[in-house]
Amino acid sequence: MTVGITGQVSADAIRAQALAGLGRMPPFSPVLNRLLATMASDDVSFAEAAALIENDTVLAGTVLRLVNSPLYGFQGTVSSVRHGVAILGVEKLRNVALSLSISRMWAHSRMPAEWSAPKFNIHSLSAAVFSDLVAQRKKVPYPEGAFVAGLLHDIGKMLLAITCPEEYSATRNLRSETGRSEIDCELELIGVTHAELSGMALSRWNLPLPITRAAAFHHAPEEADKGRLHLSYIVCAADQLANEIGHSTSDHRDQPPQAGGALDTLHLGDCAPSIMDEFQLEFEVMKAFF
Repeated sequence: MTVGITGQVSADAIRAQALAGLGRMPPFSPVLNRLLATMASDDVSFAEAAALIENDTVLAGTVLRLVNSPLYGFQGTVSSVRHGVAILGVEKLRNVALSLSISRMWAHSRMPAEWSAPKFNIHSLSAAVFSDLVAQRKKVPYPEGAFVAGLLHDIGKMLLAITCPEEYSATRNLRSETGRSEIDCELELIGVTHAELSGMALSRWNLPLPITRAAAFHHAPEEADKGRLHLSYIVCAADQLANEIGHSTSDHRDQPPQAGGALDTLHLGDCAPSIMDEFQLEFEVMKAFF
């Protein structure tokens, strides 16, 4: 690795080492590989989705539990996976499958002792659910990618913890000591942010450009597409909402909690009550995956 004058590892070396860490993460399940492939072409059919789910008994059971939950209020018991797929729809089904498969992969990743998997998982899921709900109310290009972008927006943070534990720990300590933002601390100590690494990682996975940009710019959405409304604005708001309700990856807060305050930036403040209600229903069902 390249070391600079101050003794710090160079940003280029950090990027290279972090991205190399993708290869050391546990492999995706066959179901997830297929679903990620469909994200790039977005042409998965109802029949394909149902067949994929039926080949994974855990996922099939999860789908049935979800569709029979109060979230959907379906009268009677749904016992057929294909019936469940019809009720959920392909897009919601894909979100569920991705959540379950990603959580399996994360659970088998070797992490440093100071890494809090529960906090990271809950924050990622919260951001995913919030992203999806906000994208339903705010017209934005590629809204179908909101859930995935929210779920994976902080994967760069995980890569830093896995591949550069000393640098990761140093940024956490600096943030705790100074109260400065996570992004500022990362730039000062390692020259690259977890958001940038997230975008690079998702690009390596060949996810659609709006999703990779949403992750890369979730702390600076105005830079994603020359200030035009972009999926990054949705993920930025979702990330803040998750932090506001206490689902943060750390004990430190950049700002005091403000119920629904993140929605005001998208002129959705009036929607806060309905978003929060729907969030609680969906989150309570899906957090069982993690």
